[in-house]
Order: sequence, then C-alpha cells, then structure tokens
Amino acid sequence: MTYDMWIALGILAIAIILFVTEWLRVDVVAIGVMVALMLSGLLTTDEALSGFSNPAVLTIAALFIVGGAVMQTGLADLIGRRILSIAGNSEWRLTAVIMAAVGLMSGFMSDTGTVAVLLPAIVSLAARAKVNPSRLLIPLSFGSLLGGATTLIGTPPNLIVSDLLREEGLEAFGFFDYTPIGLVLFAGGVLFMLSVGRLLLPDRKRVQEVQRVETPEELVDLYRLPDNLFHLRVRRDSSLIGQTVVEADLGRAFHISVLEIQRPGQPRSLIRVGGQQLMLQPEELKRLPRETTPIAMDDLLVVQGSSTDVSQAAAHWNLALQPVDVGDERSLIDYEAGIAEILLPPRSSLVGKTLVEARFGSTYNLTVLAINRAGAERDINLKETRLQAGDTLLVQGMWRSIAALKRSRRDFVVMGEPEAMAGAPARRRAPLALLVLAGMLILMITNAVSIAAAAMVAALAMILAGCVTIDEAYEAVDWKSIVLIAGMLPMSIALEKVGLVGLVAQGLIGLVGDLGPLAVLAGLFVLTSAFTQVLSNTATTVLIAPIALAAARQLDVQPYALLMAVAIAASMAFASPVASPVNTLVMSAGNYRFRDYLKVGGPLLLLALILSVLLLPVLWPL
Repeated sequence: MTYDMWIALGILAIAIILFVTEWLRVDVVAIGVMVALMLSGLLTTDEALSGFSNPAVLTIAALFIVGGAVMQTGLADLIGRRILSIAGNSEWRLTAVIMAAVGLMSGFMSDTGTVAVLLPAIVSLAARAKVNPSRLLIPLSFGSLLGGATTLIGTPPNLIVSDLLREEGLEAFGFFDYTPIGLVLFAGGVLFMLSVGRLLLPDRKRVQEVQRVETPEELVDLYRLPDNLFHLRVRRDSSLIGQTVVEADLGRAFHISVLEIQRPGQPRSLIRVGGQQLMLQPEELKRLPRETTPIAMDDLLVVQGSSTDVSQAAAHWNLALQPVDVGDERSLIDYEAGIAEILLPPRSSLVGKTLVEARFGSTYNLTVLAINRAGAERDINLKETRLQAGDTLLVQGMWRSIAALKRSRRDFVVMGEPEAMAGAPARRRAPLALLVLAGMLILMITNAVSIAAAAMVAALAMILAGCVTIDEAYEAVDWKSIVLIAGMLPMSIALEKVGLVGLVAQGLIGLVGDLGPLAVLAGLFVLTSAFTQVLSNTATTVLIAPIALAAARQLDVQPYALLMAVAIAASMAFASPVASPVNTLVMSAGNYRFRDYLKVGGPLLLLALILSVLLLPVLWPL
C-alpha cells in the first residue's frame, strides 16, 4: 500500500469511529473528512467541495421541500389516515394495513417524515384495539424501510447509485427500475412480519403512559376561557379609531389582553338593476395583525380580562361590550391561530421572571391566557407572578408562533403537536400539493427532464403555489443529511483516486470470486448491510457503491445487479435501533430494547439477502 492509501484509510477509519461512537455529529464528521482530504493534498479544493454541486445532493434537498409541502398541507396525514381507516381491530389486519400504508407513502416521501406522521395514529389505533404498541411499531418502521426501496426517490441510496452510473457514462436507473425487486422484498417483509415476525415481536406494555394532551377545544373548556373573554365593538365615535393596540396601551392601562382584531369584510355588489345595486355583506370576519393594524369603526376586538377591567376599558374608549358565548371557540381557534399548553422545564430562562420582565408577548408573539401551577389556585396574577419550573402556560396566537417554541427546547416543552395545526392554512392547498406531486412523478417516470430538474421544479412549484413558504421550505430540508452526503462523496473520490477502491474490489474478488459473480453480489450485500447497521445508509452507499462498480469491471460483468444490491442492502437497516432514524423514532413509543431489533430484524435481513441473490441476476443479468 502507498503512503496516500494509508492517509485515506486513516481518515476513513477515524470517520467510521466517530460515526459509530457519535462523539461528534455526523455532519460535523463529514465536514471534517472534507477538510482533511483538502489539507492532506489527496484532493484538490474543487474535488473536495464537489459534493455540494452533485445532482444527487440537490435532488435530495429538493425532495425534502416537496415532502415538507406534502406534510404541511396535511396531504400526507389525509392519505395515511384514509388508508388506516380500514385497519379494524385485529392485530393481524392492523399489521398488514400499517405496513401497506407506510410502504406506499415511503415510496414517494421521506421514511422519517412518513413514520412521524403515522406514529400518533398507530399508537391511537393500538389503544383502540387493545394491542400493545410494541406489536405494531417495529412493523411500521420496517415497512417504511422496505417501501423506500421500491422507487428511485424512495431513499437517498437509490439516487446515489443511479447518479454514480450516470457519472460513469452508463445508463442510470429509472424511476421504477427498483420496483420489481422492491415489491418482492416488501411482500416478503410483510409475510414475514405476519408469520415469523409476530412470534418474535415483544408484547410489552409502555413503562410510562404518555400524558394525555387535550385538544385546543378541550383546553377552552378546561380553563373556562369563555368566562373571561369579551368582544368589544368599535363604535363610530370611539377615540380608539386610528390607533394601534400598542399605541392605545390597552393592556397596561386596563389590565386586559387584546387577543385579536376582527374586521367585517367589505360589502360586494350582488346585482345591478338600473341605477340600483343589491349589496351582499359577507358574514366572515378577517383576522388582522393586532400590533400594527390601526383600529377602524366596527372592528371587533377579542379581549381577555376581568369583567370589571373590560367594562372600564369599554367605557373609556366608547366600545360596545359583548360577552363571548360559551362554546364559541372560533374566537380563539381556527386555521390560523389557536391555543396550546407549554411547560417550563427547570433550566428555562423564564424561571424567576414575570411575564412582563420576560417580555413574553413581544418576544414570542403570543399571549398568555392563564398560568397553571400544581397546588396553587387557578387564578394566578399574570402580570406579577414570578414563573416557576413546572408551571404550565396556556398561550394563544398564530399556530406557527406556537410551533416555533419547540425550537427553544431549553425554555419550553410544548404539549401536543401544534405543528400539525401550523400548516392548517395551507390545508386548503392540499389539492395543489397533490397536483404538483403527481406532475413531478410524471416528469420522472417519463424521463422528460432529469431527476434533479423534476425535483427542483416541483420544489419551486410548491413554494409558488403557497403549499409551503420559503422559510418553511428551508426548515423542511434535513441539512444534517445534506451536509453528510455532500461531505462524504469526496471520500469516495479519494478512495478511488489513491487506488483503495480497486484494492478492496480485488480483495473481495479474491475472497469469493472463484465462486462466481453471484457470490460477489452476496458479499457486497452482506458488507453493505453490515455497515448500514452502524453507519447512515447514505454514507454506506457512498463508500461501497464504487467498490461494486470496480468489482463489476474486474469480473467483466454488467454492474447493474451489483449496484442495485448495494442500494437495497443500504436500506435494510433492521438489526439496530440506531441504524435508521425511523428505528430510533419508534423505540421509545414501543418500549423497545436493542435486542428486539436484532431478534426481529436479523432473520428479516437474511430473508432480504436470499431474495436479492435469487432475483437480482434474473432482473439484471450479469
């Protein structure tokens, strides 16, 4: 081995150790690999940075945006729940329907996103059917991994392998080239989970039941909010007209909170007869920004406070006082805004401060309606009470502002899933999202444009159609995965450049080559599946796909079956809870242990190996 080989091997070994031990984040490790390759002189700067311009990387980023729009509009949730509505209460039927549903969705969307969408529904179904979640959640996870292997865009390894073929001047894999072997593996996986897998799955109760989270409507009732909510209608001669809520200083002057400003829609002409017009006054009220909107005549202010304080404010500003009817939840909850509970953890920076000192309203664009403290009376002074760890704040505001609190994990624990409501305004655009998704798939299937172009056109269309905002699009991209792929792609270039790829390929052929190309295919599958249990499937594919291509050249056979074996094996991350994010996602909810994945996933991995070795040479002759 040459000096350059040892340097490249050393960088790779350190990267693998850091990936396995997780001493550093995987994206940091990938950047470190990229920098080390530059500083060592193994790669030029352009070569080391080439991963960020790789079409596969850009395609995956665009697909994250498309998937984010599908989630944001509620289209994914709608599809998943419609499918799960036929599940019934039988464990056998639940398992079959769950795997079919998640497999179908994972073929076109992110595995992790699909499982995250379906997980709450599965736990609810398990409770309804009186089945422990541990019987259903590993099938959910494994179904998503198997489903991702059925299409070109189902998982990043499929795209990486296809792009490698294109770079080598060979015909790249098409959209449905993975489907025949993928469907066989999926069907085999479902049959396995319905037979042998059922015997291996744990039947374990959750160590701790998840605290029940009330719906927004239940919170309204629980906190008896209509009792201290009022409508103030702005009269013609009110001195409040022309001022904003901030300028009028309603909160400080009268100890009330203005939750929103509602304005009647403009009347529109229904029909004109001669010189007369019949006008139609729309009943729907428009919600306006409360901080910056100048108040106008007939505006309706939704305020919270004691009846005495609200009466004094109404008299001072010449406003008509109207109590909110019990059950009129539209005053607080709709597609744009709502209420939620947030818990203050011990390390929260708000502990020891009042809401005024913390400038809660201006900082987070939310209004605190109530503070719930264990062992204390419900009526706590919102202005003067110093917050304590464990306090629960009932907040009201835009769904996106509530969901944004989840990013401040040190300060808040948000109860429930407000991000599911944050996309509610876009739910009306679900048909548009479906149309864009269908258009993208048609472009990919027909090869009208490149895969990268189709994905980027679809991502742009989702943004322009309002299915996802540009900020939400940035948030939808899993940048850690993008940096991981872009940072590790140069590693494969370096390994090939110094000759290590050819050396490993020669070693593999020397080990099993005498048994024929079929044995090499099996060896690649075993090597890839072993690596993918401890590394990410993308990093594994980036490292082993070039070895498969070099082995095909040395054996003088077609590379397609070998490369497809690598891509498929990279998705068979069954034997470890850290092998895939979806495995980790269901671990706590199912109260699984490490050995559960090995016990169930090991035999399934062996079945995938057997089916792949038998079928790939038939579908893609060597």
